Amino acid sequence: MHKGIIRLCYRKVIDVSSVKPWDKLVFNDTYTEFLLQSQFYNQEKKYTAFRDLITHVPAAEKLHFLVSAAVIGYLQQLQGRVPDLLNSLGRLFLPFNNYRFEIINSDIKDKAKHQVAISFFTGHLVWHDTINNQLLLSIPGNMENGEHLTELFMLPPFVSIYSIKPAAHGTTEQGENIPG
Repeated sequence: MHKGIIRLCYRKVIDVSSVKPWDKLVFNDTYTEFLLQSQFYNQEKKYTAFRDLITHVPAAEKLHFLVSAAVIGYLQQLQGRVPDLLNSLGRLFLPFNNYRFEIINSDIKDKAKHQVAISFFTGHLVWHDTINNQLLLSIPGNMENGEHLTELFMLPPFVSIYSIKPAAHGTTEQGENIPG
């Protein structure tokens, strides 16, 4: 029995207060890339704040995309697993297949104001049930001896159900039938 097929989104915010080594590397490299890329849109050095720059130079919206190049290698280090989110056994388990990078805030004269976010989107997950405050999920194709291997997972802050297909649809993105 399952309730539906869902996709999750986790929005990871990284700023000067981030303490994990991976986060610090992303923070430093995205700030360096921001400084480099913003020069093209701010040749007269009129603006120091990211918000002022995109307000007065609409083409500077491209900075989200241009600065995202600094995170590609770090995302590869994650080996397709959403960071920080652990199952009930304390293990990273949640695969992601897409992400979105954004600059929340930055300033060319004050690194402490630099703040970015990476939103991680999962592929389809089978939502079997909700037990207390935890979701019982399985990842399509993750089977052993004909049984779906499950993951018990508590939804922490900054995680949401991005999309849902009601159980009536009954198949995964790989075309597997999910018993109802």
